[in-house]
Amino acid sequence: MRQEVYKLEIFRPESCFDAVREALWSVDAGHIGAYDRCMSWSRVHSCWRPLEGTDPFLGTPGEVCQAEELKIEVCCRGERLRETLAAVRAAHPYEEPVINVIPLAATGLEE
Repeated sequence: MRQEVYKLEIFRPESCFDAVREALWSVDAGHIGAYDRCMSWSRVHSCWRPLEGTDPFLGTPGEVCQAEELKIEVCCRGERLRETLAAVRAAHPYEEPVINVIPLAATGLEE
C-alpha cells in the first residue's frame, strides 16, 4: 500500500538550526524505512521586505533585507504532516516561516 509522503523545505537562520532539527526529530520527520533522522540542509541566499505592522526577526519594515539562511529538506509521512508543521512553527523564530510542502509522487518508501 502506497503511503502519502511529503517533502518539506524549511528556510531559517543558521542560528536556529538546532531548535528546528530537534522539533522535526521529535515528531519523527525524516524517518525512511529502517533509518530515522534523515535530512539535508544547504546554505541559500534569501531576500524579503517586511511590510508595515510586522515585527521581523531580521530586517526592518519597509526595507529589503538580504541574509544567508539554511534550507532544510526532510520527508514527512502524510498522517503526521499537521503535527510536523506545528512543531516546526513552534521552534521557528520567523513571524511568517517559509515551509514548502511538496507532495511526492514516488519515494524509496514504496513497497
